[in-house]
Amino acid sequence: MRHTLLKQAMRAVLIVAIATCAAYGGTPTGATAGIPASRPDNELVRDVRHAFARTQGLNASSIHVQARNGVVTLTGWVPQRSQISRAADVAGSVNGVRSVSNGLVLRAGHGSGR
Repeated sequence: MRHTLLKQAMRAVLIVAIATCAAYGGTPTGATAGIPASRPDNELVRDVRHAFARTQGLNASSIHVQARNGVVTLTGWVPQRSQISRAADVAGSVNGVRSVSNGLVLRAGHGSGR
């Protein structure tokens, strides 16, 4: 009898586990949760550039922006070290950007390097 109860309990746990996986298997989590349907790459590039232009303290004149399937790639240089992460943060905040690949570098002799 004890063996039968144990089998029934194991089956119940297995059924609950399978039902939970089936119910939540397609639910996005983590970095993709709440991200809208993908937008055309050219719109993302345009919106990232507009966001850069609206950001005080960011010299984006030598930042090149590319997008592919929601992944924005930043290349080029900035005059201050702090602007490298600032540019990535601004780009990542644009609606539809799934991730940012930051290839920006500090251009020596063009600012304080803060």
